[in-house]
Amino acid sequence: MTQPIQTAILGASGYTGAELIRLLKNHPAFRIAALTGDSQAGKPMAQVYPHLRGQELPALVKHTEVDFAAIDLVFCCLPHGTTQEIIAGLPNHVKIVDLSADFRLADPAAYAEWYGHPHAATELQKEAVYGLSEHYRESVKNARLVANPGCYPTAILLPVLPLLKAGMIDPERIIVDAMSGISGAGRSAKQEMLFTELDGGVSAYGIGRHRHMAEIEQELNVAIRKSEPGEPAMSPRSGAKQSPVGDLAKHIKISFTPHLVPMPRGMLATIHLTLNGATVEQAREALAAAYAEEPFVQVVMDAPVSTHQVRGTNFCFFSVMQGRATDELIIVSAIDNLVKGASGQALQNANLMFGLPETTNLEATAIFP
Repeated sequence: MTQPIQTAILGASGYTGAELIRLLKNHPAFRIAALTGDSQAGKPMAQVYPHLRGQELPALVKHTEVDFAAIDLVFCCLPHGTTQEIIAGLPNHVKIVDLSADFRLADPAAYAEWYGHPHAATELQKEAVYGLSEHYRESVKNARLVANPGCYPTAILLPVLPLLKAGMIDPERIIVDAMSGISGAGRSAKQEMLFTELDGGVSAYGIGRHRHMAEIEQELNVAIRKSEPGEPAMSPRSGAKQSPVGDLAKHIKISFTPHLVPMPRGMLATIHLTLNGATVEQAREALAAAYAEEPFVQVVMDAPVSTHQVRGTNFCFFSVMQGRATDELIIVSAIDNLVKGASGQALQNANLMFGLPETTNLEATAIFP
């Protein structure tokens, strides 16, 4: 492309917006043309994020001040529930990667149940492609609107989906304990996020009812339908004939407990699975084969992974190990919640949408120590 792709970040004053700026700043094709942050409008980015001093960036403005006729791509980093009407009002030529949860669930009734209010853009919801890049790559390439996956779903779905599709694990026995750094809670001031409230402790939250459960279960149910004889070969997110959304509810239900740990970024998921006649070595080989050509997924053979190994990167590392029982499989999956769990995967999807190599500007190695 000879002309830069004019790019706007809505909600650039949050952590995912700032991370997108870091990833986009030296991108060869995308040019940051507009940054919005309604509560910070009028301020230079260096005032909101001093680490961005010396960067040539537009000042923050209200989203109503952006000339979207001159924009090619929008990354939407707004809070859940505020995105739908804004995206619905964008010109049809604009491609969108939405980092909120507003378009991740295919079923409007499921959205209303899990998020507590009706969806305000149901026609767009039908159009949205779920942006788990490694599993929906071809659909993402042709999409106008991509619903970027959540951080916990990314860390969990990447190692589990190939095994589920291959029939190697019991779909009724999926147990996940996961831990996230506090940047996953956003940048707004909250008492429970104060240093004195968090430091030196670990706490569970959203027990039995975390919103990401709906997203994870949706994709697991899509996967098991694709693996069964006589079922539609493609999911409603793939662009094939759409089955009634209610048919997706087989329904696989997982046990998922998230925890907050006192570190700025990083996510670790420990996934307990029960094998369906396969061995741990066969499961490990199946995962290695499934991701052999994937640039951002690594199956680590020799040791458990840690968040340090992926900090600041778009990688997902996971290790596959034998549990105490012969049919118990334990997978430990690590991502950076702000990169592969949010802004990095968003850029990976945007690269695909514009016909660019998906690794463009995403091949940095981890920051260590």
